[in-house]
Amino acid sequence: MGVPWCDPTFPATDTSIGHSKSSKLPRNVKWLRPSEICDNPRLFVDGISHHDATQGHLGNCWFVAACSVLSGGKEMWTKVIPDAEEQEFSSENYGGIFRFRFWRFGEWIEVCVDDLLPCSEDGDLLFTHSSQHTEFWSALLEKAYAKLHGCYAVLDGGNLSDALVDFTSGVSEVIDLNTIISQLRGDADAKKAFFNTMQKELEDHALMCCAIQTSGAEEIEQRTDLGLVKGHAYGITAVTKVDLNDAKFFVKIFKEKKHLYLVRLQNPWGRKEWTGAFSDKSPEWAGVSQKEKEKLGLTLKDDGEFWMPFDDFLTQFSEMSICRLINTSLFSFNKTWNESQLFGSWIQGEGNYNRAGGCLNNHELFLKNPQYRIGIETKSDEETKDVIIQLSQRDSRSLLMDNKETLIIGFTVLKVEFNRKYRLHQFSEEQIVNKSDYIKSKHIFLRANLPRGRYVIVVTTFEPGQSTDFLLRVFTEEDPDLKCLTKDVPTLKWYQFWQSPPKIVTRLTIKSASGLEKRDIFGKGDPYCHVKCEGQSVETSAVKNSQNPEWNESFLFYRRDPKENHMKLSLWNKNLAIDGFIGQALVKSLDPFENTLVLEMKGRRSKKEEIVPGTVKVTIENFDNLEEI
Repeated sequence: MGVPWCDPTFPATDTSIGHSKSSKLPRNVKWLRPSEICDNPRLFVDGISHHDATQGHLGNCWFVAACSVLSGGKEMWTKVIPDAEEQEFSSENYGGIFRFRFWRFGEWIEVCVDDLLPCSEDGDLLFTHSSQHTEFWSALLEKAYAKLHGCYAVLDGGNLSDALVDFTSGVSEVIDLNTIISQLRGDADAKKAFFNTMQKELEDHALMCCAIQTSGAEEIEQRTDLGLVKGHAYGITAVTKVDLNDAKFFVKIFKEKKHLYLVRLQNPWGRKEWTGAFSDKSPEWAGVSQKEKEKLGLTLKDDGEFWMPFDDFLTQFSEMSICRLINTSLFSFNKTWNESQLFGSWIQGEGNYNRAGGCLNNHELFLKNPQYRIGIETKSDEETKDVIIQLSQRDSRSLLMDNKETLIIGFTVLKVEFNRKYRLHQFSEEQIVNKSDYIKSKHIFLRANLPRGRYVIVVTTFEPGQSTDFLLRVFTEEDPDLKCLTKDVPTLKWYQFWQSPPKIVTRLTIKSASGLEKRDIFGKGDPYCHVKCEGQSVETSAVKNSQNPEWNESFLFYRRDPKENHMKLSLWNKNLAIDGFIGQALVKSLDPFENTLVLEMKGRRSKKEEIVPGTVKVTIENFDNLEEI
């Protein structure tokens, strides 16, 4: 056998250990290969489980907790640790090199490391290690993650939800449990619904974790009166409801309850557990048979894993993270998602070159930020569609030497005209349909239900003038046609030199119609409105079974010759085969202010003077300055 590989890009020296302001990491460590630490080293011993990874002398409980949660599904960890059998120490392919994969900023990348691991003078692993002395997957995974970020020290302190995204390509959400408690107080049904949500997320292979926030550095790693550690990440490995009617051993304790709601957690330290109700040594377990304990997967030993009542979970922990695995071939979900993603940057500049305007607090600069357009289509029996939006900024950990920090970021969703193609220049509060929280986090999450229409997502840093790269991901049931809006107004192509540029922009809002003629044999009709103006054509949605439909849908028209070319509006009845004509009208108003008109409907062109039943109500706004809207 040849000499095992040594990684020249991440050498076995103090430079790979690095430095940290928050902790003093050891220097002059002893770097050993697993074969020098024990006999018969293995990548995995009896598979992988959430008991395997244990934290060492590095403040990266968030990473270790992510390893614990990751172990819950083979499909997940085989993505991060590919070809595990071929990478085993006993494999004929062994050469001291190990491969791992991480999802970083929109793509999966592979990281290779040698198996020289930092150890103490006694030959013990200094950092993450397995509960099995001969198992090394967690230590090697940590080394690859440290190489990805630049050194081990950069992993000292971090966000568990960020690591879960790196391991899965999932969408991460951080939930403030203090806010949840205030919302659920006194509402048993809402509390039950939140529990069911947690249970369903785990069943759908979501990764979950929690922590107790601290008010300062002095509180980090302090223990509460009930044994929990502040500022420390815990993996949530199970959420279970026990039927007390079938569990006789609980009846005496909980006489008034039909169900017992429990949460199982894992401490990556492998010790220091919860000491409250249903902890390992609590009297609540005294009457539980061994068979029932096995059903719950209960182990009454100080191994870092413990159960606690759901109510205690809500009051003891202040923050929970959920990493959802969506739109992936790893699992079969009831709901199929379509993912769209685009990269962008906040760039400080002057005038129209400024793309770092800050949040809504900076009203005059807000729309200087990058803007992204999406379209939502709904079926006739749907009012809204489910949309997931995640905004991610480039990881600052590997840029610590350049004094780059994670920025506070967020985004706002604005309702705009159905056919908007150019950047938004003005907006009203009524257009804001949703917005994310602003958090100093790598990932920002929002899940919303949006009606049919077109929307602009304005992505921002909290403060103006800050620069970094970002990734916007949008998940919908159908392709939302995600586009970055770069142009302020339409411009002529080189082959349109003979045409004049637009003189005005008109916003036409189709509000409603009334008194339309009954069009269907078994119903009133499904009317929609079609508008044509200077070669542009748009149409509203069809309103089911109505002779008095309401739309309130707006459209923009950039017009070169508004005096000669009026807007032609026609109503049609939606049919399975051929749509039926209802009536038409011309919109001629060129007043430079908002004008609401009620138009009579006329017949076809050959009978244009014929008046047909019904009227349509529209609002017209004209703007001479194309950047006024």
